[in-house]
Amino acid sequence: MNFKLTLIAILVSFTVIFIVQNASIVEIKFLYWQASMSSALLIFFALLTGFILGWFMHDHLRHRQSRRELMNAMKKYE
Repeated sequence: MNFKLTLIAILVSFTVIFIVQNASIVEIKFLYWQASMSSALLIFFALLTGFILGWFMHDHLRHRQSRRELMNAMKKYE
């Protein structure tokens, strides 16, 4: 097993343990909106949101880099 996969497995294990141990109900307030949910669910949604935002940001930056390389290549042939 490679190092990256092992590290991901360890982080996922620690995350699951942390979520399971923090299962109490918390109240969330944002502007005029409020909700009660378990802190495990809140932590899960926060991690999921961070993962999705990181994924999109990585794709966006990779797209910008490839576009920049294409523009530089086009300038080279002008």
